[in-house]
Amino acid sequence: MITADDRAEILIDSLGYIQKFHNKIVVIKYGGNAMLNNELKASVIKDIVLLKYIGMNPVIVHGGGPEITQLMELKGIHTEFVNGLRVTTPETMKVAEMVLTGSISPEIASLFNANGVPSVSMSGKDGKTILAKQKDPALGLVGEVTQINTEYIFNLIEGGYLPVVSPIAYGESGSSLNINSDEVAKHLATALGADKLILITDVDGVLADPQDNKSLISRLTLTEIKDAIKSGVITGGMIPKMDCCTGAIEGGVTRCHIINGTVPHSIIIELFTKDGIGTMVTNEEDIYENGNR
Repeated sequence: MITADDRAEILIDSLGYIQKFHNKIVVIKYGGNAMLNNELKASVIKDIVLLKYIGMNPVIVHGGGPEITQLMELKGIHTEFVNGLRVTTPETMKVAEMVLTGSISPEIASLFNANGVPSVSMSGKDGKTILAKQKDPALGLVGEVTQINTEYIFNLIEGGYLPVVSPIAYGESGSSLNINSDEVAKHLATALGADKLILITDVDGVLADPQDNKSLISRLTLTEIKDAIKSGVITGGMIPKMDCCTGAIEGGVTRCHIINGTVPHSIIIELFTKDGIGTMVTNEEDIYENGNR
């Protein structure tokens, strides 16, 4: 049982973190079951509202793959994936924009507004914020980021707004391109000079032993990630997450965190407690003093 003294100690310990992160940009990739479960959604929203109230500048990038698939099934549209990427026909692109930009993004923004944080939903096309080119003709309207223009988002941040970004990019001749949301978060974090990139997933982080949930690796350097991939410790869907974190760190982001969004208030626990709750990725030169995350 947590006593009043315990709560006071937690608050006192968090003061240093709050001072350190004041006015810093934190890009949060919001996805997984934390988007689908109402209680978990409320937990994530409250955590991010707290970040805003203590002086941090969160920028949200969200996914929506399951919701897109669900609407396509309702419309009788066939869904095809190649190497984990959705083949995006013009018909699929219309559904993706309808779901991501027309539904999910405004819904998330409205939740922040309802909790006292002014928020604006946007796509990467707004203000030509995210420019992209076609990734592979076989994938259709799937893009890869070529340029990030930060002016629109910086104007929102300076105006006190919390941006909620859907992963739709401005393609050649003004076409819409569907981008992997992790990639969008990585490129935005790099371009905005974010202090942190947080990837909300359905897993605790990197496990030293995949069969042992208590074997969470709390911190990994870029070199350790390469070694862990070679040795088979990091496999499957965690590899692209690690590639995302590696790209962000190499692009100047200070730290990247992978956390389990199915754990209530995992953002706050990860950022404001000594041991955190997920896996933190840093470069080798990052001085990791006293567990400071």
